[in-house]
Amino acid sequence: MNEEAFVYFVGALVGLAVLVIFRAIKFVQQGQEWTVERFGKYVRTLKPGLGVINPVFERIGRKMSMMEDVLDVPRQDVITKDNAMVSADAITFIQVIDAARAAYEVQNLPQAVTNLALTNVRTVIGSMDLDEVLSKRDEINEKLLKVVDAATQPWGIKVTRIEIKDLSPPADITQAMAQQMKAERLRRAEVLTADGEKQAAILRAEGQKQSAILEAEGRKEAAFRDAEARERAAEAEARATDMVSKAIAEGNVQAINYFVAQKYVDAFKALATAPNQKFVVVPMETAGLLGSISGIGELSKVLQGGGSATGARGGDPHIMGGSVPTTRG
Repeated sequence: MNEEAFVYFVGALVGLAVLVIFRAIKFVQQGQEWTVERFGKYVRTLKPGLGVINPVFERIGRKMSMMEDVLDVPRQDVITKDNAMVSADAITFIQVIDAARAAYEVQNLPQAVTNLALTNVRTVIGSMDLDEVLSKRDEINEKLLKVVDAATQPWGIKVTRIEIKDLSPPADITQAMAQQMKAERLRRAEVLTADGEKQAAILRAEGQKQSAILEAEGRKEAAFRDAEARERAAEAEARATDMVSKAIAEGNVQAINYFVAQKYVDAFKALATAPNQKFVVVPMETAGLLGSISGIGELSKVLQGGGSATGARGGDPHIMGGSVPTTRG
């Protein structure tokens, strides 16, 4: 009988020991931390992995997640600095960095962070004009993050980000903004058009300027060429006249006849091409004129002979007092 009771007693002890060991050993999952309480008071924190507590005097208090969590901040209507109404919706990212403080410093951590974010959204947006609110969303996020993170540090959490998801002004303000944007775009289009027309006018004026310069240079070059041509023609005329003078002095009748005939033909050609001339009358004394020219050549030879010479026609011309008598046999 005693042996049987002893066996029961030992079995009870073994069972109790197993139960104590089972309740004393704790396996904390990754990303979590558990608080340990002794007689209702926090004593320590169990990290991820294997942990041991005194199952008689200690128990697990709070199981805190150390991973980053997301809290949705409800939409609310906010009055801006210039008395415009805007609807704001935000989102908050938090992470517990001290499990004990997050567990025992605040009653409802998510609700507390949400209410704090709501309050600061009204404060930050209310200190800005509507245009600033709509155009400086990043600045609003930075201000909210700085204020909310500083306020939640005693709670053992870290506010990593606060983002404004949506900012919606009233319908009338939205319509006015759309009209303003349209007017601004029209103004920019008109400015661009005017600038384009200005540039085109400048280019046209520059082109006309270059064209006038080139035309003036062309006229200058043409005048220079014409003057050069006239100079060369005058030189040629002078040389021809000099040659004729020498021919007269030498009594070269053929050269004189050619020169005078050439001038005679050129004169008639000019008359024929004149626009106001319909008929050209050619005198019959042309041959007589050429004969007179021949006589001029003979006279030149006589003058070079010193006052008397034997004529080519067989006569003996005698010069006296500026007259030339001739004897025809």
